Amino acid sequence: MAAMADEHQVLPPMFEEGGDDDRSRREEGSYCLIKSVSHLSDHGFTRLPDRYVLPSSERPGDELGRVRLPVIDLKRLRDPVCRAAMIKALDAACRDYGFFQVVNHGVDLEVITGLLDVVRRFFELPLPRRARYMSADVRAPVRYGTSFNQAKDAVLFWRDFLKLASCQPLQSATASWPDEPADLREVAARYAIANHQLFMEIIEAALEALGIACRCSLLQELAAGYSQLMLNCYPACPQPELTLGLPPHSDYCIFTLLLQDQVEGLQVMHHGRWLTVDPVPGSFIVNVGDHLEIYSNGRYKSKLHRVRVNSSSPRISAASFHSLPAERVIGPAAEMVDERNPRRYMDTDYANFLAFLASAEGQHKSFLQSRKIQQADIH
Repeated sequence: MAAMADEHQVLPPMFEEGGDDDRSRREEGSYCLIKSVSHLSDHGFTRLPDRYVLPSSERPGDELGRVRLPVIDLKRLRDPVCRAAMIKALDAACRDYGFFQVVNHGVDLEVITGLLDVVRRFFELPLPRRARYMSADVRAPVRYGTSFNQAKDAVLFWRDFLKLASCQPLQSATASWPDEPADLREVAARYAIANHQLFMEIIEAALEALGIACRCSLLQELAAGYSQLMLNCYPACPQPELTLGLPPHSDYCIFTLLLQDQVEGLQVMHHGRWLTVDPVPGSFIVNVGDHLEIYSNGRYKSKLHRVRVNSSSPRISAASFHSLPAERVIGPAAEMVDERNPRRYMDTDYANFLAFLASAEGQHKSFLQSRKIQQADIH
């Protein structure tokens, strides 16, 4: 039987409950009890505290398989002779896996390694310097935290993160980003620009694959749309079989572009099985988000994925979420709806998403499920 947390272990100060004043602040929703899981790892714990131990039915279990995701070669996509074949491959990947890996993308290696390095250095900063950016508000444009959604998580997850919201022009967002390490703003901004350009190239190809005739206006909206950079640190975990870095979830966006170091951890749900993704050096992992499944009327799949942790090596990743402006209503494209393929999703916007997060509905279904139209309602 897996061991539970050792009741005799003493939690470091950032994990202890305070006095009456701290309790009152927690009741007001302005106090975050857990400030950093990396500090817990650094204190040399050999067993997980109870708050991180998942129910047995939700634990990662034995590894069931591995997968090398479909590969989309952007050098071939840019070649007029090969473009049709790459568009077909992209369409198949979005339909079947909802995930693919992009190679020959043209993003400089210096930009990629520079971001991973500065992210690692941020999470190595002393806790008080990171904690300046803590917020319980999920809408905060800059937010440091831990777990998945700590205010709602019944069990906490083995992750620290830094969220950096961005917009176009990027300069209007970077002024609020952390100024430590000293080069974080410059390095992250350079990466964000290159990442957004890559997203625009991928979404243009996806719209072509879907057969969307009038793409220009949508592409213009996406060029000025919403982007968010989520920087993640998954420290080495003393009992990885009892917890997860992130729970099963799908992404609220059009596409997510993931950059990761060479430590594996991402798992995707495919045909009812959790499969560990084999990292391809120098590649980006791209996955379909909820918005694109809705826009494609279900042709493209926003698949569940999660993150496993390990006992030996920390893992660093950077997930970039791209979509339309927050106030924009998204529904199935006209080209994706006909008599054979009736409308399958309700229109949605960011207000619907926030209402879902605050509701009890989120405890037993995903946001995407909450927007599906029942077949009986269609007829």
